[in-house]
Amino acid sequence: MSIPKQPAPAAAEPLLKVEGLVKHFPITKGLLRRQAGAVQAVDGLDFEVRAGETLGVVGESGCGKSTMGRLITRLLEPTAGTIAFDGRDISHLGVAGMRPMRRDIQMIFQDPYSSLNPRHTVGTIVGAPFRLQGITPEGGVKKEVQRLLELVGLNPEHYNRYPHEFSGGQRQRIGIARALALKPRLVVADEPVSALDVSIQAQVVNLLDDLQDELGLTYVIIAHDLSVIRHVSDRIAVMYLGKIVELTDRSSLYAAPLHPYTKALLSAVPVPDPRRRARRERILLTGDVPSPISPPPGCRFHTRCWKATEVCKQQEPPLTALLPGHRVACHHPEEAPTEAVREGAPA
Repeated sequence: MSIPKQPAPAAAEPLLKVEGLVKHFPITKGLLRRQAGAVQAVDGLDFEVRAGETLGVVGESGCGKSTMGRLITRLLEPTAGTIAFDGRDISHLGVAGMRPMRRDIQMIFQDPYSSLNPRHTVGTIVGAPFRLQGITPEGGVKKEVQRLLELVGLNPEHYNRYPHEFSGGQRQRIGIARALALKPRLVVADEPVSALDVSIQAQVVNLLDDLQDELGLTYVIIAHDLSVIRHVSDRIAVMYLGKIVELTDRSSLYAAPLHPYTKALLSAVPVPDPRRRARRERILLTGDVPSPISPPPGCRFHTRCWKATEVCKQQEPPLTALLPGHRVACHHPEEAPTEAVREGAPA
């Protein structure tokens, strides 16, 4: 019977579960280095990532996207909150405790020029995870590295070349091969195409898509380009000043965004058709993003929002399910249906 089976995916334990995640970077002053404040880079994130799906994370520069990526890969120590991977709390594991987890959680970095050691050959770079983990793959490290290079679309014969001999797109492919060496289950990609030419961004995005299908990967892809995120994500989280303001599936976000900030971001996406461009409303946000050292009270977006009222300045809106699977943190959401269930809707 098909009906009893429907609740099963929702009941399944998520691969990654983040609750109340906080990261504050202390600001110290004086000879005694007393703390005079803190940069509130990430300030209370709650989300889940299911096995096999892609969660896209978007927002302006400085909203905390990259910090969040480094927290869930445990390259940074969280100030508060929990990070659970496959049901295990990894929030405060030390270096030794995280070492075996590195096989399952890997990261692709933003800049393919600075993330590869220029003194090492491609073979040494891609083979480093095997040496660090003390693993000898079947057939030897060289054979496995050459297989990985071929997997990401590079010539296996380039094993002894150095990073400066490759283009930006090829270097990012080397970084992807290194991340996939240990057959991880979760890959966090921090703006994987933003440093590349527009002409090759699509190639790298398509490669990530193909690798997910082939290897059964789970992705968290961080980007500021909504058009890139649209093609690779199953669900999308929109961040603003250290908070998630909207979280829903791809089609719902692009068809009917409920948060004013999301609507403003989408209005800035280039549209190639002049007729559609003429019909679309362009929303220009006034002012700059407030400082994460001293974020505004209430809703953090109220200083730039055209719908802000007194309640927005005083009360922080919770991330609430207005529709099944569609969570929004806003006192005055865009075109929220009157029949929307504010409580108890599945997220």
